[in-house]
Amino acid sequence: MLRPTEGQIIFRGEDITSRPAHEIVLLGIVHIPEGRRLFSEMTVLENLLLGSTHAAARKHRKEGLEHVFSLFPILRDRRSQQASTLSGGEQQMLAVARGLMSMPRLLILDEPSLGLAPRVVTEILNVIRSLNEGGLTVLLIEQNVRHSLAISDRGIVLENGAVVLVDRGEALLSNEHTRRAYLGA
Repeated sequence: MLRPTEGQIIFRGEDITSRPAHEIVLLGIVHIPEGRRLFSEMTVLENLLLGSTHAAARKHRKEGLEHVFSLFPILRDRRSQQASTLSGGEQQMLAVARGLMSMPRLLILDEPSLGLAPRVVTEILNVIRSLNEGGLTVLLIEQNVRHSLAISDRGIVLENGAVVLVDRGEALLSNEHTRRAYLGA
């Protein structure tokens, strides 16, 4: 939503730098922000349906719902429940599921493990890995270095806003700098 002061943003060969947010979603880019940002007074189902408001996604709502319910079965059980009454982990599942309802080509997740129990973090990261293995491009911004690099094809390590390392996720996990600075080893 913020315009860059310099440079370009190219997606699938097209300059999208000055495109409005609603057009970027139509191109297939979905951002799931830190903090979930659900519509707390709406039900799980209503939140999910909001993720499929553009025409292409609306055509496939039924399939989309089946897909997200297969990834997060608890959401099917809670579909009539207000989003505010879900646990933190369930809310994060709903945020991811709502994003998936837009049928993204690129899914950008900002800190999906923030504040979650270790079991839920593992569950969500397993779903992210599964989505990527199924062909969805995922950009994961995550401070949980060990878990995120374990599921990443490629990692970029930033320090104070500057890129300091770029490599395969597996290689970064065994990199001495990464191990000392981020893994406490």
